[in-house]
Amino acid sequence: MTHADAQWWRTAVIYQIYPRSFADASGDGIGDLRGITAKLDDLAALGVDAIWLSPFYVSPQKDAGYDVADFTDVDPLFGTLADFDEMTARAHALGLRVIVDIVPNHSSDQHVWFQQALEAAPGSPERARYVFRDGKGVDGNEPPNNWNSVFGGPAWTRTTNPDGSAGPWYLHLFDTSQPDFNWENDEVLEEFDRVLRFWLDRGADGFRVDVAHGLVKQPGLPDFSPDDDANSMGGVEGPMAPYWAQEGVHAIWRRWRAVVDEYDGDRILAAEAWVVPLSRMAKWVRPDEMHQAFNFAYLETHWQAADLRAVIDESIAAFGAVGAPSTWVLSNHDVVRHASRLALTAENPQGHGIGPRFEGLPDPVVGLRRARAASALMLALPGSAYIYQGEELGLPESIDMPDEARQDPTWFRTEGERYGRDGCRVPLPWTADAPAYGFSPSGEAWLPQPEAWAELARENQQGVGSSTLTMYQEALRLRREQGLASAELTWIDGLPNGVLGFHVGDVEVYAVVGEGASLPLPVGQVLLASAPVTDTIPADTTVWLRS
Repeated sequence: MTHADAQWWRTAVIYQIYPRSFADASGDGIGDLRGITAKLDDLAALGVDAIWLSPFYVSPQKDAGYDVADFTDVDPLFGTLADFDEMTARAHALGLRVIVDIVPNHSSDQHVWFQQALEAAPGSPERARYVFRDGKGVDGNEPPNNWNSVFGGPAWTRTTNPDGSAGPWYLHLFDTSQPDFNWENDEVLEEFDRVLRFWLDRGADGFRVDVAHGLVKQPGLPDFSPDDDANSMGGVEGPMAPYWAQEGVHAIWRRWRAVVDEYDGDRILAAEAWVVPLSRMAKWVRPDEMHQAFNFAYLETHWQAADLRAVIDESIAAFGAVGAPSTWVLSNHDVVRHASRLALTAENPQGHGIGPRFEGLPDPVVGLRRARAASALMLALPGSAYIYQGEELGLPESIDMPDEARQDPTWFRTEGERYGRDGCRVPLPWTADAPAYGFSPSGEAWLPQPEAWAELARENQQGVGSSTLTMYQEALRLRREQGLASAELTWIDGLPNGVLGFHVGDVEVYAVVGEGASLPLPVGQVLLASAPVTDTIPADTTVWLRS
């Protein structure tokens, strides 16, 4: 293994696959592992270095697979372990690494451990694997504290004892079907060591760790009331919730790092940690903990030049201070797609989603133009970048989805007050004139696809010089050839308001961000432009130049 191989994650572009919406080989309307295998050549041609798969484990699918009933098997919806092995082998043959999602904060209520807990007596070893507490008030009829679920409503559900009497309550920071593990329990620690090794032994190159700022709760479980408009996963200024970003979580990640370090090939851990400021998030990627952490501060930054420059500087400084690479991300399966989000005219906290009744809906033309400019800017930055499936096609959020089609628990637990995340999870369009736009041979799709997506189908964009797909392919090729991911960034000062400029390696990058702003095209060879340029770079446009 070369030194470059050993450091692959420092500069990698990692492509997130949401399996149920990527490609369906079976025809049941839900994407699967064989569908992924059939499309890996397309991802290799795109130019990414690795794929990350959202959960495909055995699950009742009440939260799209993030409610895991068996952490070491594939749900029949997605295929079999043999299908996983075939997919991994094909990915490796194409030079793609495979990162799997792992969900350590909670399990499904159908997990054998939780079923055993419900059948066992209060205070039993079976119940000690989860967070059970007696209620308050007369006969324990009130929840142990006032915590609310990420999906809305209380974070506690009362149980019924085997003899039929009312029992203690169990904690679920997410849906009622997702009881939280008790990470103070040695059995839980040992079980996840086993789970990690199971997938590493099958060739997984690492793990994206769900809710990596969760797991550990403040002793005593004190009451806490977040602001009404706070992001559902934390990551806001002010007092930290007693169930997010507790110091005790770092001992878990040091334990996990020791496990992955047992394996050859530089296997990695990537944290989903909604933590601010970035200097605090950097604790998750200290040398003996995780390799990467998603840069949600960057994702949530407004499309304004000064704000972008500030978060880029903060990111490079904070992650660099602990020897970790900066990461960059604009979209994922939990947020409004950036081809829509960057053109919203009203606040939209993470997890709330948008729909027909949202005030401040985006102009799709403005949204796509800004998305292309933002992507070109992101892919020029040093460090590692994440791409969410479909963003390379310029897919916007699906806004006009019928209410009856929605499936996100957030929609139901808030009684339609929040749309949730369905709009960013709609199955991909591959071919304009095929059933389900090529997603499924049967024409079935678990969420309805907008008619406007036909013109955005991958087949329509392939080889078209002006397409978003071609822009991504060119950006990734140039990023690799020019060594941008490992270069040093230095700012170009003295530019007009609303314009960012920097050197990265031998490339100059200019992003005209401010509405109404523009910049005379500097002298040099245009390597990449997110929109047409003549002698001027117009608003919402990023250009790469070789000077």
